[in-house]
Amino acid sequence: MKTKIYRAIIRTFCFCLLTGTLSCTKLEDENYSAIISDEFNPTSEDLANLVGAGYVSWRPLMIGRSNNSIYRTNEISSDELVIPARPNGWDDGGMYRRVHEHKWTTDDLNSTEIWNRAYQGITNCNRVIYQLESGIIPASEGRDATIAELKVLRASYYYPLCDFFGNVPIITRFDLPDGFLPEQSTRKQVYDFIVKEITDNLPLLSDKNDQTTYGKFNQWAAHTLLAKMYLNAEVYTGTVAWDKCIQECDAVINSGKGFVLEPDQKSVFVTENENSKEIIFAIPFDEKYTPDWENAFTIHMETLQPSNQSTYNFQSAPWGGICAIPQFIDTFDPDDKRLTNNWIQGQQYSSNGTPLKGTMGVTNGQPLIYVNELPGVDGSDEIHGFRLGKFEFKQGALVGLSNDFPLFRYADILMMKAEALLRTGHADEAAVLVTQVRQRNFSSNPSKAVVTGGQLLQGSVYDYGLRNHLASTHEGGTDITYGRFLDELGWEFTQEGRRRQDLIRFGVFTTKSWLSHSPNGNYRTLLPIPRVEVNKNPNLTQNTGY
Repeated sequence: MKTKIYRAIIRTFCFCLLTGTLSCTKLEDENYSAIISDEFNPTSEDLANLVGAGYVSWRPLMIGRSNNSIYRTNEISSDELVIPARPNGWDDGGMYRRVHEHKWTTDDLNSTEIWNRAYQGITNCNRVIYQLESGIIPASEGRDATIAELKVLRASYYYPLCDFFGNVPIITRFDLPDGFLPEQSTRKQVYDFIVKEITDNLPLLSDKNDQTTYGKFNQWAAHTLLAKMYLNAEVYTGTVAWDKCIQECDAVINSGKGFVLEPDQKSVFVTENENSKEIIFAIPFDEKYTPDWENAFTIHMETLQPSNQSTYNFQSAPWGGICAIPQFIDTFDPDDKRLTNNWIQGQQYSSNGTPLKGTMGVTNGQPLIYVNELPGVDGSDEIHGFRLGKFEFKQGALVGLSNDFPLFRYADILMMKAEALLRTGHADEAAVLVTQVRQRNFSSNPSKAVVTGGQLLQGSVYDYGLRNHLASTHEGGTDITYGRFLDELGWEFTQEGRRRQDLIRFGVFTTKSWLSHSPNGNYRTLLPIPRVEVNKNPNLTQNTGY
C-alpha cells in the first residue's frame, strides 16, 4: 500500500495540476501577489509543495496518454517496438507508421507534444524561481536549496529538448515582456547550459535518499542526469566525455545511500514500486490521483487486446496496439528471464484459467495466442506480436496504472559506467559490471550470466533487414561496433522509453532496416522543430532536412 508520505507527494503534484499551475503565462494579479507577500510565511513543507509545480510536466512529457510523448517516440521509432495498424484501428492517419518508417513531418504530434510539454515544465520552474527570487513568495530558510532544485529540474527539461531537437531557445526568465521571442541556441550551447546548471547547483541539493526525496532531484538524481549528458556528449557536441561519465556514475556507486540492484528485476516495475532500492529518480503515478487521460499511465490499455480484460479483471477493456518487433525478440537467449517476465506471449487466459479467444477480424472466435510474428506496420491481426509486460498489471486496474515510472535506476548507472569503460579500452572491467546486471536474469543457467570483454567487443546478434509481407532482406548486425553491448542495453532496458537514444549513440538508428523501416536520412536523428513554432518565431531556424 502506498505510504502516507508517498501519497502526499502524488497529491502535491496533482494539486498543481488542478489549480492551474501548468499555465505557460506569468502571474499578473497584483492583489494576489500582495496577499502572498503579506500573509504567506512558507514552511519547508510549503516550499516542497511549491516545487511540485515544476515536476508535474514530467508525467505527460514522458508517457502522457495523448500518445506522442518521449516514451512512444523513443520506442516506436526504434528496432524494438511498433504500433501496427490493427483490426480495430491504430492507424490514426498514418502517424505511427510514419514514426516507424522515419517519415515524420513538422506537423506530427511527436515533435509538438515533446516541445510543448518540455517548455511547459521550464515555464513552471521559471515562474517559481521568479516568485522566490523576487520575494513574491517570501522565504528565508530553504530558499537557496529550493531554487537550486528548481534549476536542476529545469535542466532536466532541457535534456529531452537537447536530445530530440538540438538547437533550441534557452529561457531562464519568467518576467518577460509581451511579444518576447527567444533566440535559438546551438546544441552545444544547450548541452553546456544543462551541465553548468547541474554542476553549479548540485552541492545545494539534498544528499538524502529516502521518501522525503523520492520523485525529486536530490544529489544522486543530479549525478545520474549528468552521467546521461556525458554519455551522449559526442552526439550532442562532437566531443566525448567518457571519463566524466564514469566519475558521475562512481559518485552514485560510492554514495553509501543504499542504491543496489533488486534481486529480481521485476521488483522495480511492480505496482507498489516506490520502495525499490534500485530507483534513483521516478515519475510518480497513482490511479486515484492521476486518473485523467493526459497524465495516466495507460500502457496496459495500449498493448493488450480487449479479451485480456478478464485476465486482469480490468475496469475497462484494453485497446490493443503496441507490440514487440519480432526481430528484437529473436535476439534474446531462451534462458534469459527477461524474455518471459517482460513479454506477454502465447495462449492468453482469464483470471480463472479459461482460454481466451479473439474478438475481431480473422481471429474473431479463434484462440488468442500472441505469436512472435508480424506482417508489417501496415496491418496485423490480434495475435500478432508479443505484448508489453515489464510493468506489473494489477488485478482490477483502472485505465491508469499506479506503477511509478523509473526514469533513472541503478542498473543504468552500472551500464553507463560499463559503456564508458568499454569505449575507453577497458573491456574486461566493463564485462564485470555487465555480468553483475545479468546475474539476476539467468537463475536456471547461471553460467550464461557471465560475459567477457571479448564478447562485448563483438557485433550485435540482431538480424537487421526488412522483414514484412512485402520484402525480406538480411543485413545482420555483426558490423556494429560494440554491438553486443547495444544488445545488452536492449535486453535490460526494453520498454523503458530510451531505445532510440541508444541506437543513435551506436550509429544504428539511421543506417539499419527492421520490419517495415528502411534508412531515411541521417538527419532523422533529430526531430523537426514544430512548424507552428518556426512560423511564430522568426529567430528559429528549422533543423536540417525538414
